Amino acid sequence: MPPAVKAGSRPPWVGLAAAVWVQVAAGSAYNFPLYSHSLKSVLGYNQQQLTMLGVANDVGENFGMIPGVVCNRFPPWLVLLIGGACSFLGFGVLWLAVSQTVSGLPYWVLWIALSIATNSSAWLGTGVLVTNMRNFPLSRGTVAGILKGYVGLSAAVYTEIYIGVLRDSSTKLLLFLTLGIPGICLAMMYFVRPCTPSLEDDSSEHGHFSFIQLSSILLGLYICASTVLDDVASPSDAVTYSLFAVMVLLLLAPLAIPLKMTLYPNKRKKIGPIGPSGSSDRLNEENLDQSEPLLAKSSSTTNAVSIQEADDVSDVDMLLAEGEGAVKKKRRPKRGEDFEFREAVIKADFWLLFLVYFLGVGSGVTVLNNLAQIGIAAGVDDTTILLCLFSFCNFVGRLAGGAVSEYFVRSKMFPRSIWMTCTQVIMIITYLLFASGLNGTLYASTALLGFCYGVQFSVMVPTASELFGLKHFGLVYNFMLLGNPLGALLFSAGLAGYLYDVEAAKQNRGFHDALTNSCLGPNCFRITFLVLAGVCSLGTLLSIILTVRIKPVYQMLYAGGSFRQPRSSNH
Repeated sequence: MPPAVKAGSRPPWVGLAAAVWVQVAAGSAYNFPLYSHSLKSVLGYNQQQLTMLGVANDVGENFGMIPGVVCNRFPPWLVLLIGGACSFLGFGVLWLAVSQTVSGLPYWVLWIALSIATNSSAWLGTGVLVTNMRNFPLSRGTVAGILKGYVGLSAAVYTEIYIGVLRDSSTKLLLFLTLGIPGICLAMMYFVRPCTPSLEDDSSEHGHFSFIQLSSILLGLYICASTVLDDVASPSDAVTYSLFAVMVLLLLAPLAIPLKMTLYPNKRKKIGPIGPSGSSDRLNEENLDQSEPLLAKSSSTTNAVSIQEADDVSDVDMLLAEGEGAVKKKRRPKRGEDFEFREAVIKADFWLLFLVYFLGVGSGVTVLNNLAQIGIAAGVDDTTILLCLFSFCNFVGRLAGGAVSEYFVRSKMFPRSIWMTCTQVIMIITYLLFASGLNGTLYASTALLGFCYGVQFSVMVPTASELFGLKHFGLVYNFMLLGNPLGALLFSAGLAGYLYDVEAAKQNRGFHDALTNSCLGPNCFRITFLVLAGVCSLGTLLSIILTVRIKPVYQMLYAGGSFRQPRSSNH
């Protein structure tokens, strides 16, 4: 059943502001380094067992094929409700284990529970990302950068809550995730809804997006500063809660846009939508239905009913109509048009994009999952600062990747994947810095890696939508995300965890205490980092090939300086 469409200019911005909160909640998977040490100490796991739990963390976070299908058939509120239920069930079981409320839970139960818990991220992220990209079709790169940026920033938000409000308690953090995420879903699911998409190149829209980007940067800087203050100065409870209140106000900043639109409505008539030739011919509602709007075949909520009806036409009726000459035989779509998922997976560009994303993000998540152990091996006493630094730079990378790629795709028609190439080159240098173990390079390497890791996310999202359309974007997008857990399985559990335990066994030979299974020094991860540098070298080569292949697509889509809808493929 197609969801109801909300008309008006304000609802999309209210939905975007609500989506910010949902996306922050959806970053729960980034909390794994905050409570992983408790899983290791309380339950007595070794590093390889812990990294396998890290794989469960990534599998759950990125297994979004089911949400991708559901979001095309049901309204967003149901998608968010399912995500909240997953969080309550999964994190609830982890809380029972770590708090020892229930003892003796098998390892496989915790593995499944963690997968279910972080799978809430896939449901929440899919629900708000797909809905908002359809609500803002002309600014999909900017919207993807903002929403994926807030997910990246969520680790810093959770770290601030963990250090300041919860006082470094893993048990309290898991209870907070168990109850807090479902609460946010229930509060926001009414506002995240399909709206009439704006097909007009309105200058005020760019100003609104700039405001959200600026407020998010201020939020990131503020959280980093307050996290350092909490860690260094140990402020009083009153100061801590005051800092937390300011953070909440900054998270509410995007609501200023619909509030301003309410108090100061813009009565000026807007410029008509940009046509394929870049002209601004005005379209009223009657000829809008006769034309080819941006999302007519992209599951736009304004055309959801017609898409549903078109999908219900039987094959027999179609064949009869073709035989009578009533309709033309359906042709295969070209890049830039709307693809069925089965049509997309047979395209070389689909697999090139997947491999580039897998090699970049899969290597980055290996470092993220082992960040606490990397810090301890390097002699860092408090690894929460490393996580906060990675999170902030991850956020900046996501925000910058969306905004910068949007600017250059409009002005120079540069394929977005060129930024995946550039950042993977930087990642090669970063992994070599990690492997060297040079004094003073740990924080710089973590910051660089966080930034490049974020760019991979925010560039992949609009690239997939531009190459294969928005009609089945939820499914295509979530298939791409499988590169994350696949990388965690191969590089984190299969490589980093094994090599770490081997080195730890060498260092602790002769000791039988369970607490001595830690590893110290650069040798703990050196070989891992060298392998990851090689992985990103391959990713760089493949991204260059992808960029060359899809350059004509971008020249066609952005020839007029703004997104232009290609001809329908009669899907």
